[in-house]
Amino acid sequence: MAKKTTDSEEQPRKKKTSIGNIIVWILLVLVMIGLGGFGVTNFGGGVTTLARVGDREIEVNDYARALQQELNALSAQVGQPIPFSQAQAFGLDTQVLQTVITRAALDNEAARIGISVGDATVAGEITQMQAFQGTAGTFDRDAYRFTLERNDLTEAQFESGIREDVARSILQGAVVGGFAAPQALTETLTAYAGERRSYSWLALTEADLPAPLAEPTEADLQAFYDANIADFTKAEAKRITYIALLPEKLAPTMEVDEATLRDLYDQRIGEFMIPEKRLVERLVYPTEAEAQAARARLDAGEVTFDDLVAERGLTLDAIDLGDVSKADLGAAGEAVFALAEPGVAGPALSDFGPALFRMNAILAAQETTFDAARETLSAEMRVAAARRAIGSRIDEIDDLLASGADLEEVAQEAGMDLATLDYIPGETAEGIAAYPEFREAAEALQDGDFPEVIQLDDGALAALRLDEIVPPTPIPLDEARDAVTEGWRAEALAKALATRAEAVKIEVAAGASLGAYGIVTVTRAVTRDAFVEDAPAALIETVFTLAEGDLAVVQGDGLAGLVRLDAILPAETEGEDAIALREGISIRAQQTLAQDAFQIFTNALSNEAGIQIDQSAVNAVHAQFN
Repeated sequence: MAKKTTDSEEQPRKKKTSIGNIIVWILLVLVMIGLGGFGVTNFGGGVTTLARVGDREIEVNDYARALQQELNALSAQVGQPIPFSQAQAFGLDTQVLQTVITRAALDNEAARIGISVGDATVAGEITQMQAFQGTAGTFDRDAYRFTLERNDLTEAQFESGIREDVARSILQGAVVGGFAAPQALTETLTAYAGERRSYSWLALTEADLPAPLAEPTEADLQAFYDANIADFTKAEAKRITYIALLPEKLAPTMEVDEATLRDLYDQRIGEFMIPEKRLVERLVYPTEAEAQAARARLDAGEVTFDDLVAERGLTLDAIDLGDVSKADLGAAGEAVFALAEPGVAGPALSDFGPALFRMNAILAAQETTFDAARETLSAEMRVAAARRAIGSRIDEIDDLLASGADLEEVAQEAGMDLATLDYIPGETAEGIAAYPEFREAAEALQDGDFPEVIQLDDGALAALRLDEIVPPTPIPLDEARDAVTEGWRAEALAKALATRAEAVKIEVAAGASLGAYGIVTVTRAVTRDAFVEDAPAALIETVFTLAEGDLAVVQGDGLAGLVRLDAILPAETEGEDAIALREGISIRAQQTLAQDAFQIFTNALSNEAGIQIDQSAVNAVHAQFN
């Protein structure tokens, strides 16, 4: 049948007042539920231990679950599933293995020095986990037992893990706690981050050149093309032959029944007989008297309708009714539709009380007769009929392919389109490649794959065959001429602007006024993280490398300019922003010191205890992911 294609090491952290937030095990429970046990209980012919740190064993399942968790997190981060092979290229497996080794080293040390917690603490942690709560929002023992059994965990194993996690957090908190950023370091970094600078900026564009750019010669284009051939080379492509049966091709052959067509028109009469409408705003008052008084002031010219809206504490968006029919307005419809041109009607009764209605535009009635709608409705019915007809032929085409017929034979026998395209993953999205299902199938297509029918989202059918992999191929100059010309011009303009900016720099350094060469923008007291709109990205970075009075040329896309540093201002020391900056830097420095200390500590623990890794067990886990 048709198929429808459609730094992870543990970060040191302080132990909080309540040890109850045992993040590792909460995440583990959620991962277990999603994995359904994952099926990693018998690697390497019964091997269950993947590594050992001192007296602490790392089980195969623990590593597999941690690896799956990080793979899921990475996929969620990029918004699409990440193959394990790609994750390995990122070093994910190495990071996860280091994480579980670090965790085991901490467990080993906690056991060695006798850190442990009582049953009451463990029970408190488990009963607070949402995964084990019933419909009443309290701990449900049956749910607890079922979840553990489903994932090949006993209560003793899980509770032992919770106990170890709490003990580990106590040890970890002892290592990372108590660090404080040295005052000299905090003050130095704050002075650097908070330093401000004032500068003047002269932007130069093509209009500021002494002479316009010359047109490129054929030799210029050839030289640019040769020097940048990578930019004018088609990426590697899959040459794919495909057959397709599309509704729009089959639709003209479909018959349309006149009675059915008229029934469809009657069913959708609201689309074809649209009554006159008006763009209306409604301003409601508590009483009729207040509405009448407002209307009197409006008629006397004392206020405008907008003034009345503001007096009621409203905005125009809040009172806008959009386009409404006479029936939509109820009792006020008669008054509003009596207006022959934009104006104010009322007071009139509305669902919310007496109101003034401002009519802003008249939208004429739209009446489409059956004869006028016939062509549109006929086309829709034919396409719908074509989709049904195509759907009924799936088995027929499947059978032809299954019998060994190639795409050319199937196309001829089934009356399908036959074509070839060079598909570039991530780029080709025209014609039939505009269908997401076709692109998905094309990207998955491998040499030797048997053609299968895929159903596209509008009911179309297709089947694909990979003919060959087309290597990267240069686009001929004549075909790429427009892009080459554009690239040459951008490069020539950048060089001309840089030359002009250097000339202006020499003249300004000799005493000329910066303002004599164009409009100068003066910016006061910016910090290193400032963003300047319509300026090169390197402008602020350059400003913070200059000494007072220095000039520098800065280039960007399609422009270049001259910047002069006018003043260097120290970081502010008072005010909320200054205090927040200092505190933020102090916290980050403290965290960095704690992280470094924790890393040194865990490395020392691992080295002292000794690490033994069963690479065959590691490979067995990886094989389950490939």
